[in-house]
Amino acid sequence: MKHLPSLKQLQYLLALHEHQHFGRAAEACYISQSTLSAAVANLEQSLDAQLLERDHKTFIFTAVGEEMVRQARQIIGQCETLVDFARYQGKPMAGPFRLGCIPTIAPFVLSEVMQACRQQYPELQLLLREDTSDNSLQALADGRLDMVLLALPYETAGFHSRILAQDPFKLVLHKEWQQRGFNQDISQWPDESIFLLEREHCLAGHAVTACELTDSRKVNPFFATSLHTLTQMVNNKLGVTFMPQMAINSGLLTGTDLIIQTPVAENAYRDIAVVWRPTSSKVESYRLMADLIGIVLQQKCQ
Repeated sequence: MKHLPSLKQLQYLLALHEHQHFGRAAEACYISQSTLSAAVANLEQSLDAQLLERDHKTFIFTAVGEEMVRQARQIIGQCETLVDFARYQGKPMAGPFRLGCIPTIAPFVLSEVMQACRQQYPELQLLLREDTSDNSLQALADGRLDMVLLALPYETAGFHSRILAQDPFKLVLHKEWQQRGFNQDISQWPDESIFLLEREHCLAGHAVTACELTDSRKVNPFFATSLHTLTQMVNNKLGVTFMPQMAINSGLLTGTDLIIQTPVAENAYRDIAVVWRPTSSKVESYRLMADLIGIVLQQKCQ
């Protein structure tokens, strides 16, 4: 009979991978450093595989160790799902639900989603995480998230996706720019007059594609870190930008001298969608959560 690793050993391995330090990992697990070190060493011995390359006080995970971490996340996640299933007797929208969301959506919808969940599903414990699309999808693949709310188009191969709403882009500019005859013909705009978010935010790519910004000379080399930064730059008459309707409807431009125009591009919008792992057992909860988020989005994107 094979000697199987314990869940405790796998949890210690995940903590070590997350913190990349024996002391901090041990503290996070509420054990001594020697206990954690011994557990990892015993795990290596039982598997007859080297998980760490050690050099005095430093270490790195081997290729085998990285793969062990990936599979350990799935195993721990399945065990947690099993416990939740038993605790709530398979009832949908009950127990922990880990929802990830990208920064260009999160500030404008998550508070309403949280409020609606509390009213409609009091047994649900909604846990929120705001991060980039790349990081959120990786967390979803690792089992650290149940669902991700993001904007398409974006590569989501391997996940099930459901589009919930279309979020139109609007041209945002200072009222004085309009008075100076600033029109919607992008080819006539000054070079470096368009400000966008930094490339880590998929909104920049969506705006470039949807609003047909084919001339890169029109885009300013400075990239903002948030929509609030973009608002201030445009309000100071440094240039123009494209913003999603949900941000505008949430009052982002309140108190500014900015106006909005509809871009001439026919498909100037982004799709707002949720994605989840097709292998998960929480399909009914995903459907209900998607319905709930969709209602909130319809109010935000009109």
